[in-house]
Amino acid sequence: MLKKYMPYLISVLISLGTGGFSAFLTKDNMDIYSGIDRPPLSPPSWIFPVVWTVLFVLMGIAAALVWCSNGKEIDSALLFYGFQLVFNFCWSIIFFNFRAFLPAFVWLLILLVLIGITAAKFYKINKVAGLLLVPYFLWVSFAGYLNFMIWRLNP
Repeated sequence: MLKKYMPYLISVLISLGTGGFSAFLTKDNMDIYSGIDRPPLSPPSWIFPVVWTVLFVLMGIAAALVWCSNGKEIDSALLFYGFQLVFNFCWSIIFFNFRAFLPAFVWLLILLVLIGITAAKFYKINKVAGLLLVPYFLWVSFAGYLNFMIWRLNP
């Protein structure tokens, strides 16, 4: 029974671990969010860890669904998944630690492309896995709006 769920547990832990380690590395700089000019629709800071936790769990489940599937595209799909995880990890460091809002925005655009490619590859292998990445894509799109506007409002 445990063997059946092990890929899901491992995958979710990898995803959550990536987000958690990035948050750990930026924790001393997160306060900049409340000290900068923010655009309309900016959520309160407490919402980010809640949303990201849910998204990382969904990402982990999606990756496990692909991992447990059959087909020749699995390696490529999981490789793109890994790339987007690395880009996700680095974004908060660029944004919060370096306060490099424009480079962070460009990085986020690349992340969006990687998420889109990953979602498409996942969808070809397992439709549910691909659809589980849609909220992630939408949230990162919203984060792109916030990032862009923060850059414009805080030159």
